Amino acid sequence: MESRSSVECFLDVATLTRAAADRVVACARAAIAARGRFLFVLSGGSTPRSLYELLAADPYATQIDWSRVHVFWSDERCVPPDSDESNYRMARETLLDRVTLPPGNIHRIRGEDDPEAAASSYDELLHHVIGRDSTQTFDLVLLGMGLDGHTASLFPGTAAVREMRRWVVATRGPEPDSWRVTLTLPALNAGADVMFLVTGAEKAEPLKQVLEGSPVEPLPAQWIRPERGVLYWMFDAAAATRLSLPRA
Repeated sequence: MESRSSVECFLDVATLTRAAADRVVACARAAIAARGRFLFVLSGGSTPRSLYELLAADPYATQIDWSRVHVFWSDERCVPPDSDESNYRMARETLLDRVTLPPGNIHRIRGEDDPEAAASSYDELLHHVIGRDSTQTFDLVLLGMGLDGHTASLFPGTAAVREMRRWVVATRGPEPDSWRVTLTLPALNAGADVMFLVTGAEKAEPLKQVLEGSPVEPLPAQWIRPERGVLYWMFDAAAATRLSLPRA
């Protein structure tokens, strides 16, 4: 099935964040109505923080049946869950502790464990929750993009980008002696809808390369092509300054 995409430019971060929150609510309601649960992949980094805070507050918090929501992570740094660098901690403080989400529905990556063991454990967990024979993994995957075009912890030129079998792998991070655990392209692309949030003038060049073609080789974010749903690119005007594409 051909991947469908939507490209939307917003005036500022606040407008983008509200539109993203509206999309999360719509996806959650549709998934719960169709299958009784909403499988939602959270992203780390600074961009989604304001989205999580918005979802945790009225009117958005009351528009989702959180008892039927399962949350996962696209990637995690190999640090304890109380570390300032933990993607889990950021999501917990901005969203998870503020809504009535059952603890058993929170599926974090154990960043405090050995990286390979944590990746293997999370791969097993995903197959258990989703089902080994399922043709679809998640209902909505939230992603960001780095200055080098990476997404999740799929960095240019790494083996993690080329992984085509496992759903989760351990990979070295850009910092010296750092490790991360990340979902792979097979897991991300088997999801339904995928939503990229990109903000700031510093992202203008990588966004241009991803949406209009890298001059050398595809960047990791360009390999995100959901097989069954829609790929949403949502960015603010500052990130769009280098684009020549028509803007929605």
